[in-house]
Amino acid sequence: QVQLAESGGGLVQAGVSLRLSCADLQRTATDYAMGWFRQAPGKEREFVAAINWNGDSTEYADSVKGRLTISRDRAKAMMYLQMSNLKSEDTGVYYCVAAQRMSIPVMRASEEYHYWGQGTQVTVSS
Repeated sequence: QVQLAESGGGLVQAGVSLRLSCADLQRTATDYAMGWFRQAPGKEREFVAAINWNGDSTEYADSVKGRLTISRDRAKAMMYLQMSNLKSEDTGVYYCVAAQRMSIPVMRASEEYHYWGQGTQVTVSS
């Protein structure tokens, strides 16, 4: 069973940096592709970034390219999302996800990811 737990969210001002962490609590997702989705108030959940099982392949939504960096430490069973130059439109609940495959799913759809954390709130004030 894969259990994911996010941390690191908070209320920050626009322009600052923040790092989200995701713990793979049972260490059962180390061979899975993982990623981040987010959901802003009143909007649908959207893909943010993904990383393959060993970290040598990453993908990003166009809206976050150049500002957010996804990474993972398989030895620690952790995944991270380094967020810089935060904007108000980055506000939302961020979910850590894992897919039952080693490579990043082609479709950036929530249905491609089988395991979800509870989410962590990020609020960016302008």
